[in-house]
Amino acid sequence: MALKGASTWGCSKPPPQLGVASSHSGLIGNLRYDLNKCRKWECCCLGVLAQRATTAVEDEKPTVPLVESSGAADGIIQNDPIGFHKDLNLLPKPLTAIDISSPSDGSKVRVAYQGHPGAYSEDAALKAYPQCETVPCDEFEAAFKAVELWFVDKAVLPIENSVGGSIHRNYDLLLRHRLHIVGEVQLCVNHCLLGLPGVRKEELKGVVSHPQALAQCERILNDLGVAKISAHDTAAAAETVALNCVRDTGAIASSRAAKIYGLDILAERIQDDDENITRFLVLAREPIIPGTDRPHKTSIVFSLEEGPGVLFKALAVFAMRNINLSKIESRPLKQRPLRVVDDSNEGSAKYFDYLFYIDFEASMAEPRAQYALGQLQEFARFLRVLGCYPMDTGL
Repeated sequence: MALKGASTWGCSKPPPQLGVASSHSGLIGNLRYDLNKCRKWECCCLGVLAQRATTAVEDEKPTVPLVESSGAADGIIQNDPIGFHKDLNLLPKPLTAIDISSPSDGSKVRVAYQGHPGAYSEDAALKAYPQCETVPCDEFEAAFKAVELWFVDKAVLPIENSVGGSIHRNYDLLLRHRLHIVGEVQLCVNHCLLGLPGVRKEELKGVVSHPQALAQCERILNDLGVAKISAHDTAAAAETVALNCVRDTGAIASSRAAKIYGLDILAERIQDDDENITRFLVLAREPIIPGTDRPHKTSIVFSLEEGPGVLFKALAVFAMRNINLSKIESRPLKQRPLRVVDDSNEGSAKYFDYLFYIDFEASMAEPRAQYALGQLQEFARFLRVLGCYPMDTGL
């Protein structure tokens, strides 16, 4: 910032004699008295200005002097300058790019997720932003809207599971809302069997949890011979068991949910498949600037005209540039689910019209990714980039 130059300031010399007649000696005496007072005031002001010269011009505010009377005898008004900072270290510091960007630990960031406190989605949010403030939402769409309406900064939502497959609801919501994917989180799921303090798993007659969790732990539930009770999510199941205080009812949830709701962990890692991994997406109002300093992934959605080999041509634009596709998902186009094509013979043929969601391992900062999307756009009826973001390579 530009600073005012601080020149060497000092008091001015006394003015020369005014050559006034001796008969006016009284007036001259009063005038000299006034001039002495003015010189003192001038020195004070110049000293203040010299000190203020070190203050940044952008941060400087006009000084509002206080008016005080020096006494009834002389009737002279003195201005004592105030309002400047005596300690320059107390001045506000300009923001830097580091201050404006979100901290890596997620402090001061509010993150929405679907479920109750202790849900796996909250675990994913805390993995992405360890010091963030998590905000639970009843439904997936409520998390989308919370970001759009500025109630939160980001949302972390599941998109696929290594056992259960894709969460189709969130694929549809990605197209309905104008949020951007700015990151991904891969979370190892560790299902735990929870119960009230002092209860043994052999005493259980029923287990409540999310339908996906019940399906992923089918083996141990069949061995125990318990009834399977569906709940909205795993954390809500743990909360239900804690509130109802029914000793013969357990829950399948995370170990963190057991701590939150005061339940005992009766058994850990009860899922049928040990490698149970859920992938989450981090959504924000604005996209991030793609880079090439680390592996990136780009997510797109597009639709194609009907014709032989059209999907092959769409996928070939990536293969010919050595771009790996890590995910492909098709969803019916709800605005026009059926397409009628005239047949040369009798009647007509009906086809489903699809949207294709693709994740490919390349950054939009790379020319090969730009050229691939440019070629795809030549014959795609619709194309939208959902986000370009760093890959989560650690579990």
